[in-house]
Amino acid sequence: MEENMREVFSADKMYKIKIIQDLLEGNNIESYLINQKGSAFLLGDIHLYVDEKDEPKALEIIGSHEM
Repeated sequence: MEENMREVFSADKMYKIKIIQDLLEGNNIESYLINQKGSAFLLGDIHLYVDEKDEPKALEIIGSHEM
């Protein structure tokens, strides 16, 4: 993982990550996900990251969206 990446959201369901990714993309913020769900038992979370320069705006967008 690049040093300049910051986690801004995590969820246990992919559809929640996709909603947030679409919101960020609509605001010209590129995001990256890391899926840490174990395939055997489907445990764990999916983590969404953005570049550190986009972190404040991304957190504002996410905070204003009810999930």
